[in-house]
Amino acid sequence: MAESHNAPETERVEAVWDQDRARRDEAPPAGTSGWRGGISGDWTTFGAIAGVALAIGIVNALSGAQDAAWRGGSSDVGRRLFWELTSIIVILLLVPILVMAIRRMRQAQALAARAAIGAAALLGFSALHIAGMVWFRKLALWLAGGAYDFHFSLATVLYEFRKDVVTGVLIGATLWLIESRRELRKAVLAAASIPTAPSEQAFPDLIWLRDGTSRIRVAPRDILWVTSAGNYIEYSLANGTQHLIRGTLAATESELARFAIVRVHRTRLANLGRVSGVEFKPSGDFELTFDNGQTLGGSRRYRPAVAALGSRTAPV
Repeated sequence: MAESHNAPETERVEAVWDQDRARRDEAPPAGTSGWRGGISGDWTTFGAIAGVALAIGIVNALSGAQDAAWRGGSSDVGRRLFWELTSIIVILLLVPILVMAIRRMRQAQALAARAAIGAAALLGFSALHIAGMVWFRKLALWLAGGAYDFHFSLATVLYEFRKDVVTGVLIGATLWLIESRRELRKAVLAAASIPTAPSEQAFPDLIWLRDGTSRIRVAPRDILWVTSAGNYIEYSLANGTQHLIRGTLAATESELARFAIVRVHRTRLANLGRVSGVEFKPSGDFELTFDNGQTLGGSRRYRPAVAALGSRTAPV
């Protein structure tokens, strides 16, 4: 339930559009829905990662060959390029693991959960990279009539794991920053379409809530927030009344988005047009203050939705 003051008496009513609502209460996070959508669907980003990895591999191979030549050994550039390219190919094939890990980490609220997901992803990434790289090299050299010996030992595994951790963290951090930037851009664009003062906005649409054969008309401007309450949705209005309707928060979010009523928590929507202040907390969560003095807590996961509030004039 929402964090608010002055809880009023609740009325149970039903929204007119409730008949076609979706069953699920949660809308999937934008931009993280799979390999073909969101951060994982950005082939430009994937191409950039591949290009950087390839460039680093070539430089490493040439540097190793030159160092060997300076020491009086054989440079053997072709062999060194082969080692690097087989490693790079396997890393790129494993990028989806990092994508899924970043998606799960962004969805997790607790820092410990994020750390656990990241650690598990790095362990799995390194194990699969080592196994895939060795298998790839053995197969390629076998087809060429040769053989490959990985010289398996704890020291060798730790050496490869150390490099894999650095690679995984760099790629994961890049994906995280790209997704954060994309979400912030969407939030800014959405905020830019919201007027600077409520008096400048005319809301020709009205929301009709139905209670059996009777209906209650609600102006979007009068809505402070909407919260999920089990199989019901609770509308909290500026005059202190509440209306409880049957439905899902995901469907309600879609219906009210055009009125600048957006999700600020897993179970809450807030009317940004009625917000007079926002306080960002060290944990990343935030608290909204409405123009009637009531407050509502928001989750850091939805912080981009209110990131641009400080650049707009607060309602009066």
